[in-house]
Amino acid sequence: MAEPDGPAQAGRVRVGVLLSGRGTNMAALSEYRRRQERSYDLVLAASNVPEARGLVVARTLGIKTWAKSHKGIAREEFDALLDAELRKHGVELIALAGYMRLLSPGFIRSWQGRIVNIHPSLLPLYKGLDTHARALAAGDQWAGCSVHIVTEALDDGPVLAQAKVKIRERDTAETLAARVLEEEHKLYPQALDAFAARFRDGLAPEADLA
Repeated sequence: MAEPDGPAQAGRVRVGVLLSGRGTNMAALSEYRRRQERSYDLVLAASNVPEARGLVVARTLGIKTWAKSHKGIAREEFDALLDAELRKHGVELIALAGYMRLLSPGFIRSWQGRIVNIHPSLLPLYKGLDTHARALAAGDQWAGCSVHIVTEALDDGPVLAQAKVKIRERDTAETLAARVLEEEHKLYPQALDAFAARFRDGLAPEADLA
């Protein structure tokens, strides 16, 4: 069985997680890594919301944390502070896990191809917010989630993995969101593990995509 999160081990990719809320996807990433040997370690949880519940969860999991409110700070200035902290901890890949703030173009370019995100829709459908309500309003039969590489265009990078959720007749945005979140917790760890393994082995992130 893998050890708790903490100092990264040789051969594992050092991942920094960015979050703004409860950190449930971060916890899923940690639990997946703890169950057996994986290709990544979570070495930092960073947030733009100092009171975020996810930071408390991270500390209980043995993950180092950093937080600073973005209020009153220009986006580029804040992202420069974030960038410095990630590099201080030797982060190699970034996983967005409910990070509710757009990253500046310069930050994305400096980490090009090394940022992944979990988005609650079947991309390219429903980029942005209110994805579940939009799927219901459109009369879709399926909703779901996508893990994708982050680019400067919103929710537009290459999709690494997806999971579908059947929309039920009586679904509301809230009930659908809860079931999609369950799939996120399964999909994201597997996709990050595969993404980190390709990075570690020097392969392009999209190498094994169909």
